[in-house]
Amino acid sequence: MEEFISKKAVIRGKVLKPAVILGRTIVGDYTIIDRFVYIGYPVRGKLMEFRDKGVDLDEVSDGAKIGSRCIVRSHSIIYENVEIGDGVEIGHGVLIREGSKIGDNSSIGSFSQLDGKVELGSNVNIQSNVYLPHLTKIGDGVFIGPGTIVTNDLYPVSRRLVGVRIEDEAVIGAGVILRAGVEIGRRAVVAAGAIVTRNVPAEAVVVGAPARIAMNRREYEAKKRLYEEHG
Repeated sequence: MEEFISKKAVIRGKVLKPAVILGRTIVGDYTIIDRFVYIGYPVRGKLMEFRDKGVDLDEVSDGAKIGSRCIVRSHSIIYENVEIGDGVEIGHGVLIREGSKIGDNSSIGSFSQLDGKVELGSNVNIQSNVYLPHLTKIGDGVFIGPGTIVTNDLYPVSRRLVGVRIEDEAVIGAGVILRAGVEIGRRAVVAAGAIVTRNVPAEAVVVGAPARIAMNRREYEAKKRLYEEHG
């Protein structure tokens, strides 16, 4: 990987060599951009438009915006028109596509993908190997366990995509699959390995495939306390 930092970029943090930063990217104070990171990668439409003419990626990129006190670890790729808030941590090999927005103090685990326009609130904790497609919306304080797959197409391959919405403080366990268009209510819990095919009410805890309500969040928290105290 050959290092390149655009003359149009505004870099207030630390960029480790080699890295590529294109367009009018902004990197905030005290942010660390690790080696082999690519920021501001142009959208597919621009590549298709210029591929036969020869394309200057820096010239066509709009750049991305990364806040202060962030960490972007090695081999991650952040497309143009991505907005990342302050205090965000990004693992190794993360892909964040154009138009995505990530709120303050959120974290995205290694090898996860935000594959399209995805919106994350603040204080979101996404573990490794999570797949979030175009139109996914996630509220504040949400936890998503490793290996979770969110979908956005009810009849693949169709021309109509429908996003999943996960409300504030919901908990999604490891290896969950969320069907296109479902809504996970505020403070709901989806147990590990569940397949969610319908909306989950606020405060509900669902298990199984297809997922069914097993208890409420209050009962779940009581069981968690017992487990933590007594094993």
